[in-house]
Amino acid sequence: MLEYSFMQNAFWASIFISILCPCIGIFLVLRRYSMIGDTLSHASLAGVTAGLLCGQNPVLGAFVFTSFCGALIEFLRNSFKKYTDLILTVVLALSVGVAITIISSGKLHANADSFMFGSILTVTQTDLIMIGVLSILSVLTLTFLYHPLLYIAYDEEAAMIAGVKVKTINYIFSILVAAAISVSIRIVGVLVLSSMIALPVATALQLGKSFRQTLLLSITFSIVDIMTGLFASYFLNVAPGGFTALVSVAVLALVLLGKKVAVTVRTSLENQHSA
Repeated sequence: MLEYSFMQNAFWASIFISILCPCIGIFLVLRRYSMIGDTLSHASLAGVTAGLLCGQNPVLGAFVFTSFCGALIEFLRNSFKKYTDLILTVVLALSVGVAITIISSGKLHANADSFMFGSILTVTQTDLIMIGVLSILSVLTLTFLYHPLLYIAYDEEAAMIAGVKVKTINYIFSILVAAAISVSIRIVGVLVLSSMIALPVATALQLGKSFRQTLLLSITFSIVDIMTGLFASYFLNVAPGGFTALVSVAVLALVLLGKKVAVTVRTSLENQHSA
């Protein structure tokens, strides 16, 4: 299977995605911003269609437009401090409006459907290079901003009082989210992209006790989810994005079940010892 060049490209792209997405997702989940991932994933479709319309690389188009929408969300937070859900509605309306307008105009001489559901056949060598560059730069930036981002995730106001440049870091983080989404869109697809950001983190939160443990477990679960989805989708001839989402939900369910069984067994043993 890996003798095919398109599967090799998809494999390495999946490796980058499975490391980058949970690194971004854990900060989004801790800040209760997981729905931002869903909004920006739809924004990436508008970027893809704009890139295809202009004859540019669709991954680059997704990154540019999603970065703009991420910065727009951060900018609008000052105007809608008490109604953050309205911000997501505004950006979602803008993104979907742009995407539908371009697709329905008849001027798009390329198929954007593969970006909706994800396709292992569409990852080219050029895409892989761009995915690799964006992923490496994003992880390096996250490493550099690790402590300020962690501080902001737990208490943004306290971080601001402590002298952390919260606004600047939030804008940078918005661009990092855009990078994670744009590099994932080829494999995973728009419709289930947000689940790849949030579900591995949700699974890791059931087991991890410290932030570092949760982050490492998130990456582990992400690799398991995406690789299982990628290879299984090849043999089942289905879209990798949808099947990866099903795998992620199944892994989360197994962890929850295992945790419940472990608690039941531990309680039973303690009762036996006390008796």
